[in-house]
Amino acid sequence: MTSPLAAAPEPERAPEQVPIGDDPAALGLRERKRRATRRSIEFAVLELTRDHGLDQVTVDDISRVADISPRTFFNYFPSKDAALVGDSPFMLDGASAERFAQAKPGGDVLADLFALVRELSLGVTVDLSLHQLRLKVMRDYPELFAIKVVSMRSLETVLTEVVERRLAADARATGAVEPSVGAWHSRALLIALVSLSTMRHAWGRWAESDDPDSLPSKLDESYRELRGLL
Repeated sequence: MTSPLAAAPEPERAPEQVPIGDDPAALGLRERKRRATRRSIEFAVLELTRDHGLDQVTVDDISRVADISPRTFFNYFPSKDAALVGDSPFMLDGASAERFAQAKPGGDVLADLFALVRELSLGVTVDLSLHQLRLKVMRDYPELFAIKVVSMRSLETVLTEVVERRLAADARATGAVEPSVGAWHSRALLIALVSLSTMRHAWGRWAESDDPDSLPSKLDESYRELRGLL
C-alpha cells in the first residue's frame, strides 16, 4: 500500500556541519559521504515526524526523503526510533579510558573525569539545528526519551567502570585501606552520575544558544558552577 506521505515535499536542509576539530578537507570522500547520508536520514525522520506524526512515518518515507534505499537506511539505523533519538553524543574510546584509569595516583578523580568528558566533547558532531529539531520532536513524543535513556545508561555504565578501576588503582598505589565490598562501585557510580548531570546541564545550555561551537565552553561553565556548590 502506498504511504500517505508519498507525495510530501522534501524539506529544506540546514548546511552540513562537522565535528569540532575535524578539517573537512582532511576527511576522506567515503567518510564525508557516510556522514552526509546519516545526517540526511536523521533530518528526514525528524522532519517527517514533526510534520505528519510519529505513527504516520515509515522507513520507506524516510528513505524517499533522504534519497536512499530502505536497505541503506538499515545500514545506518536498526529502526525508525533509533534514527529519531540518534546516537549518544559522547563516546568513550578505549585509549582515553585507559589513560584516565592509569593516571598518576592521588589526582582529583572528578576533575580528571570532567577533563575526559570535555575532550570527548571536541569530537561531538556539532549540528545545532539537528539537535534542536530532535529536542522538539522528543518533547512532542515523550516515549522517545525512554529509548534515549538506554543509550545514556550505556555511557553511565562505561564511565562507572572506568572510575571504579581508577579508584581501586589509586588505593593500591597509596596503600589506602580497602573499603567494604561494593563501596568502590557505589562511589564510582556517584562520580559518574555527577559528571553526566553536569554534561546534561551544559548540553541543555548549548542547545538553547545560537553558537554551535560553544559546547566545550558550556561544559567549562557548568563544571565551575558544580565546583562552586561543593
